[in-house]
Amino acid sequence: MTARALPPLDPARVEAALSRYRAPVVAAMRAALERPGIGHIALMRYHLGWEDAAGNAIAAAGGKMLRPALCLICCEAAGGDARAAMPAAAAIELLHNFTLIHDDIEDGSETRHGRATVWRVAGVAQAINTGDGLFVLARRALLDMEGAGVPAERVLRAVRTLDEACVELCEGQYADIGFETRARVTQAEYEAMIAGKTAALLGASAAIGAIAGGADDVTAAALGACGRLLGLAFQVQDDVLGIWGEESVTGKPVADDIRSRKKSYPVVYAFDHLDATGRAELERVYAQDWLNEDDVRAVLALLASADARAVSTATAEGYAASALEALRPLRLDPERRADIEALAAFFVHRSA
Repeated sequence: MTARALPPLDPARVEAALSRYRAPVVAAMRAALERPGIGHIALMRYHLGWEDAAGNAIAAAGGKMLRPALCLICCEAAGGDARAAMPAAAAIELLHNFTLIHDDIEDGSETRHGRATVWRVAGVAQAINTGDGLFVLARRALLDMEGAGVPAERVLRAVRTLDEACVELCEGQYADIGFETRARVTQAEYEAMIAGKTAALLGASAAIGAIAGGADDVTAAALGACGRLLGLAFQVQDDVLGIWGEESVTGKPVADDIRSRKKSYPVVYAFDHLDATGRAELERVYAQDWLNEDDVRAVLALLASADARAVSTATAEGYAASALEALRPLRLDPERRADIEALAAFFVHRSA
């Protein structure tokens, strides 16, 4: 069967879908962090952009919050009320931010969204503790689904789904860190890594939303599969932007991922498809501790000779189209199905 083609990019629908849920999700997150007497919650609020380092409230810029939005869209797509899944949506976003705090430590990243990362503000030990605290509060928030009217057996399914995603997240991060010291990574290894590091949580977001919405097992599994495929599409497009994205849009210099010698999808594709001479040159450049601008231009030329950009974009489109194909047999709310279709197009055609 031919995979369903992606719809045209519809930024207005995407923004409407994301903004519909943003304020109530943030309110649920704030409620989850309302724990008087727990000092390191101030660092959580700092990381989330709600406070400055001195604990003063600031106007948070707010991210896209794709994962909680997908959770709530899938809840409504399955015929449920988004309010039932709101604790889960908050839990998912809190858990995502736990991974970001730990990523910043493991990657040595000193800034995030233009501000010092938590480990730079409070030290590595306290940053680890802050991330751990977010993880626990996320799971605590997920249990509040029962108070929102979700039957206990469905809450238990949701907890198991999120825990399984966390196992995959850690495995994906383990692989990603291991890749840093290897000369080469195959496409299959890379795809397995992003299936854990990126796709697992998006898949869990969709499945948990469906579970909260009262979906049967087939529908919840299909929406979960859709979310995983969207996660793969999102990550491959992110890799494209990390090399060819415009600095004025992404906020990062063009080819920044090459300067950091990141083994992203275009690079691992080139490793697998260049001739022996090109592969040896790419290995030589990536083996260096530091890349100058001549090295960056050389890598860009090698990627061009392997047609890595076009193949990467086509790969992202293929994942997104397969995500929509997974939904074809399902009876879903038409408006929420259209939202998922719009997100699929956005994931592979976004510029930031």
